Amino acid sequence: PLLTSFSLKMPPIQVPAVAGEGEALSHGYDYDVVVIGGGSGGLAASKEAAALGAKTAVLDFVQPSPAGSTWGLGGTCVNVGCIPKKLMHQAAIIGHTIEDAESFGWDVKKPANPEWSKLVEGVQNHIRSLNWGYRVALRDKKVTYLNAYGTFVDPHTIHTVNKRGKEATITADKIILAPGGRPRYPDIPGAKEFGLSSDDLFSLPTDPGRTLVVGASYVALECAGFLTAFGRDTTVMVRSILLRGFDTEVAQRIGDYMALTGTKFLRSATPSKIEKLESGKLKVTYTVDGEEASDEYDTVFFAIGRDACTGSMNLEAAGVTVNPKNGKVVANELEQTSTPHIFAIGDVLDGKPELTPVAIQAGVLLARRLVGGAVAQMDYANVCTTVFTPLEYGCCGLSEDDAIGQHGEDAVEIYHQSFTPLEWTVPHRPENVCFAKLIVEKATDLVLGFHFLGPNAGEVTQGFGIALQLKATKAQFDNLVGIHPTVAEILTTMHITKSSGQSAMATGC
Repeated sequence: PLLTSFSLKMPPIQVPAVAGEGEALSHGYDYDVVVIGGGSGGLAASKEAAALGAKTAVLDFVQPSPAGSTWGLGGTCVNVGCIPKKLMHQAAIIGHTIEDAESFGWDVKKPANPEWSKLVEGVQNHIRSLNWGYRVALRDKKVTYLNAYGTFVDPHTIHTVNKRGKEATITADKIILAPGGRPRYPDIPGAKEFGLSSDDLFSLPTDPGRTLVVGASYVALECAGFLTAFGRDTTVMVRSILLRGFDTEVAQRIGDYMALTGTKFLRSATPSKIEKLESGKLKVTYTVDGEEASDEYDTVFFAIGRDACTGSMNLEAAGVTVNPKNGKVVANELEQTSTPHIFAIGDVLDGKPELTPVAIQAGVLLARRLVGGAVAQMDYANVCTTVFTPLEYGCCGLSEDDAIGQHGEDAVEIYHQSFTPLEWTVPHRPENVCFAKLIVEKATDLVLGFHFLGPNAGEVTQGFGIALQLKATKAQFDNLVGIHPTVAEILTTMHITKSSGQSAMATGC
């Protein structure tokens, strides 16, 4: 059974001095702390634990994707997530800037498409430098790095196998689970044989060409966005709604803008089969509105969600409870699992945001509690995030849907405003497609949710995020003097409410 209540202050590991080479630790195990998973959270936790004096090891092993892709130390974000995604998004932004340049007087001719192989080479070179940096950092912090796959033998014992098949066994007083997740594939013929995922796209040696993106997640829309910007014929196959879990209105605006700028959408559709033709093309058979249809593509890319990497860890032997619906580890507010000396952080943790900075902060705070005797714990409320779609979307706090669900429609006021960045006016980009929304509790004037759709959304959201953490009111937003002309200033001048029925379209500067 899952343990549901623990003391806030965990007893720290007793480490008055670090044991030397070959010295026995007082508890009799090989290590004070072993971290399973060398992603952002696992690396942060292991380095912090070692810095505080614990004898620490981190296990990291990348199972090849169905297409055979592997990568180095650092986890999803660095290798096949945030970092390469943002760099390719930036490549798309540069393309749009070149398009705008002529309107600003520059004699610049945009090439037909970016050179895919050169882009991939630049991205991968940067990633490899980060992989090396993480190896050096572990060595400098005196963390033992084991490039091996770990499975539990019992609650304190882990069986490891490296890429050469060499087996070993290690034991630990405390164990932190941080194995992350991997892309999910649909259970249809040809999906794993011929389909790709985010594990493969950023290192793909050949141009993706005409691409079908299956899914409506942020990964699906981000990748479809930059592929369209690169001039690739890109279609997104959507089963139901875009960006489930985010603000519905903003998600719809993102889809509308992507369609306006060239991304195709195949709605109410699900794939049923993928076949490789003699021409090398991939024939995708699918159902749309109840009718069977098919089309041919060069690349089929799945972004339908992610599964926790817990299925082959033998967590049952450690007594760790997982959510049977998603395989994620169930833990309390201290990241403590049903086995008191085993903890979990990052994407593998049930019910928590799947975000790199969340995993890092949770890992550092957990290490400080386990080793340093600290009491501070991770605050999972009001965590900012940004979706790097062609129109970037930053948010913090509640969506409009969730605010109404939790507080009632009559208890919240929605302030909203469309706008056009000044930089878009001279090249005549679409008007009033950018958008901002504040969700306010009427009784307290407290800002419950923040939503920003426009350029540099990540930078804007990071700055305003602290206002929501400090429980800012709408009056305080109004009292803030904006910086002119910027896109962020819109958040200081919002006075149109949905309930008023007034148009939220912007006029003037």
